[in-house]
Amino acid sequence: MTSTTTKKHTNLYENVGLQFNKAADLIQLDPDIRTILSKTENEIIVHFPVKMDNGHIEMFTGYRVQHNNVLGPFKGGLRFHPQVDINEVRALATWMTWKSAIAGIPFGGGKGGIQIDPSKYSAHELERISRRFTFALGSNIGPEYDIPAPDVNTNAQIMAWILDTYLSTLPATQRNSSVHVVTGKPIASGGSLGRDKATGQGVVFHILEWAKENNFNLEGAKYIVQGFGNVGSWSARILKPYGAILIAVEDHTGAIACEAGIDPEALAQHVAANGGVAGFPGTTPIDHETFLKTNAEIFIPAALENQITEETADWLKVKLVAEGANGPTDPDGDAILQKKGIALIPDILCNSGGVVVSYFEWLQNKRSEFWDLEEVDYKLKKKMVNAYHKVSEIARQHKTDFRTAAYVVALQALEKVYKERGLFP
Repeated sequence: MTSTTTKKHTNLYENVGLQFNKAADLIQLDPDIRTILSKTENEIIVHFPVKMDNGHIEMFTGYRVQHNNVLGPFKGGLRFHPQVDINEVRALATWMTWKSAIAGIPFGGGKGGIQIDPSKYSAHELERISRRFTFALGSNIGPEYDIPAPDVNTNAQIMAWILDTYLSTLPATQRNSSVHVVTGKPIASGGSLGRDKATGQGVVFHILEWAKENNFNLEGAKYIVQGFGNVGSWSARILKPYGAILIAVEDHTGAIACEAGIDPEALAQHVAANGGVAGFPGTTPIDHETFLKTNAEIFIPAALENQITEETADWLKVKLVAEGANGPTDPDGDAILQKKGIALIPDILCNSGGVVVSYFEWLQNKRSEFWDLEEVDYKLKKKMVNAYHKVSEIARQHKTDFRTAAYVVALQALEKVYKERGLFP
C-alpha cells in the first residue's frame, strides 16, 4: 500500500502523548497519576542470534514494552515487521492499557515485536526466530504477568511455537497450568473459538451501535476498507449480512474498486491465494488518492498507522471512520475529521474485540473450560456494547469527540484504582 502521510506527527508515541494530555486536561486528572500513566513501566530490548537455513548466523532485535499493570497482567500482541522500533512499541503498549480499561477487563498494556520482514524467511527460520525470541524474553513474559498475542504478521502458529518454548523452560509440574501464557493459539493447543475474527467482529459491533444511535440504515450503505488482512477481511465478511456494500479495498498490493460491490468472501479467498487484493476479477485498479476519495458512507482503516493525516483526511467523503487499525489517524487528521463532521469510532474502542476475546481465552485456560462460539460472541457483544455506550455518554457529558471521550473512560477507571489502592511505600 502506498502511503502519502506527511512528516508531521508520524511518531506514534508523540501522538499518544497528545491524545493523553488532551483527555487528562479535560478531566483535570490527578497530577501524580498523570505522571505515572505518562511513562511505560518496563522496556525490554533483546538482541539474539538465529541459525539460518544456509547455516549462517543472523542477529535479530526484539522488543517488549510493558506500560501499566495496575488493573492486571500486561497484555498485548507481538508483531513481525521491518518498521518495528521502540517508539512504535511504546505507543502500542500504552494503547493496550487504555483498551483494557475501556472494555472493563483485568489487563494492563503491553506490546512487542521483532524488526523483521517475515516474507524473507522460510517457515523453519520463522519458527527458530520465534522460539529464540521467546527464550530471550525469559521471565519477562508469564501467564500471570505478561501475556503476548498475535499482531501484524504473526498468527496462531507462531503463538503455538512461543507456547511450546515457554513451557519447555518450566518444571514439568507447572506446564499444564501455564498454557495461558499466550492467547490467539490454535484451538487444539488451548485457543478460543472466535479469536480469529474477534477484532473484526468487535469493529462491526461498534458500527452497529453507531448506526442505531444515529438512525443510520446499513442496508445498501457503501463502505471502503484499507487493509484486507485479518481485521479488514473479517470486518467486511461480518458486515455482509447487514446489507452493506463493499465498493473499494486497498492493501500493500494496490487498490481496487467496483461500484456494484465486491464480495468479501471471494476477495478473502483471492487474497489467501495471491497475497493481496490486486487483480481481483471484476474490479478496476485505482490509485491511493482515488481510493481515499471514494464516495461512501463508512471507511474502515485496518492497515498501518498514520494513514489519515492533514493531507489525506481532507480527501475523505464518508460519514463514519471506524478504526480497525491502531493509530490510523494522526492528531492533524483528527482535527480535520471533526471540522468536516465525520464521525469516528477510535481505535482504543473500535478494535478492542481482539483483547477481549484474548481475555476470554485466558479465562478458559485458567478454568480448564472450553466455550462454544455462541457464548464467546454473546459475551463479546455485551462487552463491546457496554464500552460503546460508556464512551458515548462521556462524549455527551463533556461535549467532546469520541476519541477524547474514550481516553476519559480509561483514565477515570485507572485513576479510581490508584486512589483506592494508594502507592507503595
